[in-house]
Amino acid sequence: MKALTGLLLLVFGHGVSSVLHSLHYFYTASSGLSTFPEFVAVGTVDGVQIGYYDSNIQGIVLTQDWMERFAREDPDYIERSTGIAQGAQQTSKASIVNLKKKFNQTGGIHLYQQMYGCEWDDEDDSTDGYNQYGYDGEDYMSLDLKTLTWVAAVPQAVPTTLIWNEDEARLQYQKYYYTKECVGVLKAFLSSGKSTLQRTDRPRVSLLQRSPSSPVVCHATGFYPDRVVVFWRRDGQELHEQVDPGEVLPNHDGTFQVSVDLNLKAVPQEDWGRYECVVQLKGIEDISTPLDPDLIRTNGGKGPILVFILAGVAVVAVVAAAAVVGVFVYQKRNDSDKRHKPVGSDTSSENTEGQNPAPEAQPLTTGQS
Repeated sequence: MKALTGLLLLVFGHGVSSVLHSLHYFYTASSGLSTFPEFVAVGTVDGVQIGYYDSNIQGIVLTQDWMERFAREDPDYIERSTGIAQGAQQTSKASIVNLKKKFNQTGGIHLYQQMYGCEWDDEDDSTDGYNQYGYDGEDYMSLDLKTLTWVAAVPQAVPTTLIWNEDEARLQYQKYYYTKECVGVLKAFLSSGKSTLQRTDRPRVSLLQRSPSSPVVCHATGFYPDRVVVFWRRDGQELHEQVDPGEVLPNHDGTFQVSVDLNLKAVPQEDWGRYECVVQLKGIEDISTPLDPDLIRTNGGKGPILVFILAGVAVVAVVAAAAVVGVFVYQKRNDSDKRHKPVGSDTSSENTEGQNPAPEAQPLTTGQS
């Protein structure tokens, strides 16, 4: 369970020939937060939010025009999805009560979180799926789809994993759901939202510098999708030192931005011509911007770069606020094979979490139940 920006948006490696599409659902149940809903559910496709539910509104809010069209074609979609979300709300509420008992907790603020979904590579047709639980910002347990077993991240989760791993029928169904059924829903969403989700928006690239002694920032913004590669190179060779890559962050208009800093302390100005910033995005030619003083925007403490910095802070603040009201905080794997190692078996406590939620019982899907 790491930073939210590490969960939502990733800088992928230099292979940008294929697109890894994703369908994610996030649940967050909370206790001790009187100013926020006790339960929130969020759905995303390719990192774009498609719908929202919380315990205050008790209903599904679709957040994309194409999702509204999708729902009109299935008149029962909203009612069905709302019912599923309300069921998940009750299960999550019971789970957080039982987890507090397991951890010997009484008052205070506590969060119970779940992230599940699937991925599909549009080039080689490979798929992946996952179902992960967290408690109070830390990993709790997760489904390893390769071995088809539940893996405990903490001793308190071991009794539950032992019980769930004995349910072979449920495990086989989950394998089917995440590799077939969920992927089918993802493809349907991609088809419905093709004009939005499968577009390519060309990035705007700027070189920014706060002061003559500051790093030069290569800032790319306005691009879509978020799977972009931005790096500095010298004499045609990519630099791994002197650079500080940033996180990909959302813009208010549904596009994305990212910055990569170049430390100039070891770069004589006469060598600046050997350096360039490169931006790679599938569907467009590489964008190369030379390290030229005439191209660098500075302001001496005011002006455009200050606006950019403040905008970046505002985006991070919005993302952080989203985490508080229910977007799941989890560690997204750069290495898809990275898994939690199981902790030692301990059957001294009972399985007191909520029942293993059936993967079909999910809000904001086509509503299989």
